[in-house]
Amino acid sequence: MTAMFKSLSRLLPMAVLAWASQVQAQDGPLTVQETVVEDRKSVFATVESVDVVVARARIGGTVTELLADEGMAVQAGEKIARVVDEKLALKMEAADAQIKSLASQKELADTALTRARKLFSTDAIPKVRLDEAETNMEVASRALTSAQAERQVLEQTRTEGDVLSPSSGRILKVNVRKGSVVMPGEAVANMTAEAYILRLKLPERHAKFIAVGDEVYVAERGLEALTLSSAKQMRIGQIRQVYPEIKQGLVFADVEVAGLGDFFVGERIRVWVGTGERKTFIVPEAYLYPRYGLTFVKLRDGREIVVQPGLPQAGGVEVLTGLEPGDVLVRP
Repeated sequence: MTAMFKSLSRLLPMAVLAWASQVQAQDGPLTVQETVVEDRKSVFATVESVDVVVARARIGGTVTELLADEGMAVQAGEKIARVVDEKLALKMEAADAQIKSLASQKELADTALTRARKLFSTDAIPKVRLDEAETNMEVASRALTSAQAERQVLEQTRTEGDVLSPSSGRILKVNVRKGSVVMPGEAVANMTAEAYILRLKLPERHAKFIAVGDEVYVAERGLEALTLSSAKQMRIGQIRQVYPEIKQGLVFADVEVAGLGDFFVGERIRVWVGTGERKTFIVPEAYLYPRYGLTFVKLRDGREIVVQPGLPQAGGVEVLTGLEPGDVLVRP
């Protein structure tokens, strides 16, 4: 313990001296120099789905069950509606009756073939009679197999009455109601795929400044963020596609941002995109002080100058006017 206290007693003065030198460096004179910053423009982007898919009815009939509703999140293959064709039940009853009849015929043909084989073994009937019995048995067997296959088709058709979600996503619009009559291939619901992007519409004068891979600052949900105060408080997106066609003076681009699944499709979000670089002065906030509604800085020779501050930037505040390269500032 004594050795620990001795080591701490030696380290503590060193830490205090380091902190004091750091404070002194921050309080020291600051030489004004031009800094290149990226100019960003505030625009609105719209949340869009990468793909819009349609859940369709595979058979015609009446919607007897509707599980989908606008805005509901669904998974791929999830049942969202049920279509019933009442004629299918009658067709299945007819198929069951036909299967029973053909099964009886096959049983009779089997019995006749067994008898014909016994009689042929004792030379009681010719070979032609045995061939006829075998043919009748094969025809009855194939007819029964065909009827069973037709019933499986009806069973599969009834199963296809379930309208399934083609992909994971959210339902945008339900086109039918319970009790509606639909035709095969009719759209039951429109839904968005799970992937979302931000669709930008920029004036064509900004077309030369945007490119695939550029970073875009995305504000939080709503319209609270009106200024680009700090990139750390916002999401950072990336331009994934710039469309080569200009429509009505607008350039369209898609921005990929993580975590857009909880937004509404069509919701507008404020974003900041780069529109070129420019030179400016960035001064730490500690060197600026207000007086009489104006903002001042103090030079090393004691003079005070009125400046026009701009937007916050990394490392301080942008100064638009009042300073020249080489000015030496001191803290007030």
